Amino acid sequence: MRPSLLDRLYPPTCILCGAPGAEGRDLCPGCHEELPWNRHACARCALPFDGPVPPGALCGPCRKAPPPFDGCVAPLRYELQVPALVTSAKFRGKLNAARLLGQILAAALESASWDLPDALVPVPLHPKRLRARGYNQALEIARILGDDLGLPLETSLCQRVTATPPQAGLDERERHRNIRGAFAVRGPLAGARIAIVDDVVTTASTVIELSRVLRRAGAGSLLVLTVSRTP
Repeated sequence: MRPSLLDRLYPPTCILCGAPGAEGRDLCPGCHEELPWNRHACARCALPFDGPVPPGALCGPCRKAPPPFDGCVAPLRYELQVPALVTSAKFRGKLNAARLLGQILAAALESASWDLPDALVPVPLHPKRLRARGYNQALEIARILGDDLGLPLETSLCQRVTATPPQAGLDERERHRNIRGAFAVRGPLAGARIAIVDDVVTTASTVIELSRVLRRAGAGSLLVLTVSRTP
């Protein structure tokens, strides 16, 4: 791939070590190899497994109570360098980090077996939190994903109608209770294939609740696209 004029004027530089980036990304080949790739994971929710498993293997929670989404693409495990990258994109306004995460997610979706969705829906922030933070990192990641793969971005389809407390620090049951009723969807969706975009999935409570609302509005297939998954 020939470098663009922008790449020649502002060569990509690895966010993690400062070495020259590769393939137009702010990530060098060495740091790329050292990222905690989520190679062994649940076929439904992408929960990381400790080692190789048979194709199509499901985690315990998905066997017991399958989530309302059909699948999840999560190329990275939320460990080692990944929390720092996500924090830079989420709280520190480092849009180069959001761009890199979007590029990683786009490459993962392109190589996955899932059909491309009709639209990308970033997990929305409540207006109060959006004003405080100034931007929505899930939206910035989704912008890159949409640009790279030519997918439309829906920014007004879903709204966060309840200003819930942050999920961080809550256990799984509290997270599910905290997020219940937090979203509203402008439907109907008439069988549309929707992909929910987020930066990290921990207990999956947020994407489960948003999936429920999208299902009720008539969504067809639902795919979760998240940069990272917590082991």
